[in-house]
Amino acid sequence: MTKRILILMSKTGGGHRASAEALKAGFAQLYGDDFEVEIIDLLMDYLPWPVRELPKSYSFLAGTTPWLWRLLFQATDEQITAATLNRMAARVLGQSIAQAFTRYQPDLVISVHPLVQYLSMRALKVMRLRIPFVTVVTDLATVHPAWFHPRADLCFIPSQEAYTAARKARLTPEQIRLYGLPIRPMFATPPQRGLELRARLQMDPDLPAALLVGGGEGIGKVASIAHALNARLFEDGKPLGQMVIICGSNRKLYDEMSARKWSIPVRVLGYVDNMAEWMAACDCIVTKAGPGTIAEALTCGLPIMLSGFIPGQEEGNVPYVINHQVGAYRPEPEDIARLVTRWFGPERGELARMAANARQLGNPRATFHIVEDIAGLLGDVPPSLTK
Repeated sequence: MTKRILILMSKTGGGHRASAEALKAGFAQLYGDDFEVEIIDLLMDYLPWPVRELPKSYSFLAGTTPWLWRLLFQATDEQITAATLNRMAARVLGQSIAQAFTRYQPDLVISVHPLVQYLSMRALKVMRLRIPFVTVVTDLATVHPAWFHPRADLCFIPSQEAYTAARKARLTPEQIRLYGLPIRPMFATPPQRGLELRARLQMDPDLPAALLVGGGEGIGKVASIAHALNARLFEDGKPLGQMVIICGSNRKLYDEMSARKWSIPVRVLGYVDNMAEWMAACDCIVTKAGPGTIAEALTCGLPIMLSGFIPGQEEGNVPYVINHQVGAYRPEPEDIARLVTRWFGPERGELARMAANARQLGNPRATFHIVEDIAGLLGDVPPSLTK
């Protein structure tokens, strides 16, 4: 009999959706049709107006007024404060949330968003619906206490830093699973690096390559960093490296980068569905400190140059990368270009050490471990791949 799983997320940043999709793909790959997995935006689709409009302010606050977002994050970054606010909201909004459970009739609920734990658990309690509820934390090192609910059956966390936060929130060791961040199943077995892969991707076979990304929406200082790298990686009439620029859904950025005359070999791409191949083909990645991109880069053994971060939930990702010696942080494009040029030249040994550290730190099968444990809550269901 097919089991129904409901994944709760909200479109406040792309990471929650990406993690939800990774889990759904993991269930499909391991169990085929044994599970029916639905992903819903609980906050925007089921909360009443005007409360459902609040998540839409996230992009503006985090991108345009980061100081205000940091202030809001820090104001609620205590377990007592977060729990009190969540309980108050749950009492008022629980009936609206119950509509989702009535509609989908799930056998199990997964949360990949910090703001839905108390809302959902309150609604399930009022409905007297006793089904497993699990949380999959999608922040890497700085984990807001709203992620943790004492009645969650399991809480999956991505790092030792997150484990410390979970224990501080009084979750028991039996509730916690430390497997890593759920990432797309394609990263479970990253492609082999080498000339064949580069040839297929139409890259120069010999020059070291920097992968420049701005997330799914191609945001940040991508253009400025690309211009700085192009200038630094060209010396005495010859290129010292090459670039791959992934613009995501940012058409304006794609058109600008495509129209530019470059001094070094450059591939300009929009949205790609083979990110694992591009990571495996490059020697470092330049990105903001998004947890999903960091986790994917680690599985590919790709040194990370962080160019920025969202205040609050991404701040801890910077020391996470630096302290584990898998990359560096430089907020200015010229400083980024200067250090990447050294990595491609006199500091090639340092680049190799960071790559080795990244491979050790990565958790390529985290998604499958999470999915298997969740399936275990609904009975001993063997993966379809081993039937």
